[in-house]
This record gives sequence, structure tokens and C-alpha cells, in this order.
Amino acid sequence: MLSPWLDNLIWDAAILAIAVVLDLLLPEPPHAVHPVVWMGKATETLRRVAPQHPVGAFAYGCVMVVVVVGGTGAAAWFGLAALAAIHPIAYLIGGAVVLRTAFALTGLTAAAHRTRRALVEGRLEVARESLRSLVSRDATALTPPQVAAAAIESVAENTTDSFVGPWIAFALFGVPGAIAYRALNTMDSMVGYRGTTEYLGKAAARLDDLTNLIPARLSALTVLASGWLARLPAGRAWRTMRRDGGATASPNAGLTMSAMAGLLGVCLEKPGHYRLGAGFRDPEPGEIGRAVTMVNRTAALAVVVSLGVLAARHAITG
Repeated sequence: MLSPWLDNLIWDAAILAIAVVLDLLLPEPPHAVHPVVWMGKATETLRRVAPQHPVGAFAYGCVMVVVVVGGTGAAAWFGLAALAAIHPIAYLIGGAVVLRTAFALTGLTAAAHRTRRALVEGRLEVARESLRSLVSRDATALTPPQVAAAAIESVAENTTDSFVGPWIAFALFGVPGAIAYRALNTMDSMVGYRGTTEYLGKAAARLDDLTNLIPARLSALTVLASGWLARLPAGRAWRTMRRDGGATASPNAGLTMSAMAGLLGVCLEKPGHYRLGAGFRDPEPGEIGRAVTMVNRTAALAVVVSLGVLAARHAITG
């Protein structure tokens, strides 16, 4: 008979493995049943009745974080507890299905490939339109190298938000932790920016920055390790990351992006905001494919790292 901590580790490792396989083999769940869509609808509903005064908006935003993030995490916990009471296999399959909705590896890389193909075929307008599924910036006037740079920046930055962060949250706090992580990330993307929702989204934005301090750095190191294993210039990437990793407004986003810029030897620039890898050449469409390959390698390593964190957690907690 296995010790309890090893038994729990095997179950959780199986949940992660099945969730990754589901992401690779199946399309995204329909919007009607997708938890991230529900998170977005809840955030938008609460945003509509938010006060406009800065102090009131900030306080209301704090409440929104508790309601949306805490509520979705609690819903996942109660749902999985109910499945566990039915049968362990129900808990296993249900946990994997729910966890699969908390990350988006295949969707991220597929969107990048659509943009790459459009650029290769010379369909700039199509590439600009495709880029909307990767970045929120206005792409209507971007040149082909700028479109390529934006796609590479997105896949590099999203190594944290799209899979490393959710997997580490799962390894530490189970499926409810991964769902809560995704809820916070969703809130940040909807209201955590300067402008009309600056004060309303400040709590979500700052908490998201804090939550990602370790995952973002772990993502960057994993990107570097992936590059080293692929015999890319990891030393150059390390130096680029050390120099440019803090150039973005976010304390986390620049790390993985500058590491990718160094590995590929390309300059990634968002005009008026940052320039990563200054002195390198402008990216070509083929660099998007190379970046996606690096992201897939990074994901493979991140699964191993997440399993290590999971094993440490169960060994410590028993």
C-alpha cells in the first residue's frame, strides 16, 4: 500500500497529465460552459455598476477581486469535492477537465501560426486581424516586422499567463488554485490597465503582478533552459534578459520576452513603450515559428518543473 502523500501525488500528477493531453487533442470547450467565459461575464457585469469616483472605484475593485477570484476558486473546490464523493475516477476526470480550462497552450501556438502563415503568404491585413487574438494593441498600421514582433512577444509573455502560472498554481493549491489564478488573470486583462478602469482594476493588476513574480521568473529560466537544450545562444539570451527584462511597464512581462529576443537574435519593439534586444535584426515571419517551437519546448520542461513542485508540496504536507 502506498503512503498517503505518494497516493495523492499520483492522483494529482494524473490530473495534470490528462489535462495536458486534453489541451493537445481537443478544441476549447464551448463558450456556454467555459469557466473563463463565465469569469469574463462576471467581471463585466460587476464593472457596469462600478462607482466612478477613484476612491470608491478602488474599494469596489477590491471587492470584485474577492467575489470573482474567491468565488470561482470556491466553486471549483466544492465541485471537485462533490465529484470525489461520487467516485475517485469522477474526481480524476472532472479535475482534469476543469484544469484544462485554466490554461491555453495549444490555442496560443495555433493563433501564432495563423499570423505566421498570413505573413508568409503576403496577406498583411489578414495577419493584422489574426494578431488580435494574441495582443490588445491596435494593429491597423503595423508593418510586417512589427506584426511578427508582436506575435513573438505575445507567445513569449504568455508562457507565464497561459500555462506556467496555472500549472504552478495547480501544483501548490490544486485545481481551485489554478482556476483562481485564471480568474485573476482574466480580471487583470479586462480592467487592469490605465484609462477608464485604472482605479477599478488597480487591485487586480497589482495582485496579478505579485502573483506572477515567481512564475514569470521561472518561465524566463525555463525559456533559457529550452534554448540551451536546443543549442541556441542561451548566454546571449541571459545577457539580453538582464539588460532589457525591466524595460516594460509590467515587472514580469519583459523577462520572457527579452529572453526570447536573445535566443532568436531579434529586436522586439512596441513603439512608444519598449525595445527589447536593441541591436538585433527585425524579426521575419519564420521567427514566429521558431518562437512557437521554443514555447512548446518550454511547456515540456514546465510540466516537469510543475511535477517537481507538486511532489515537494505533497512530501511536505503529507
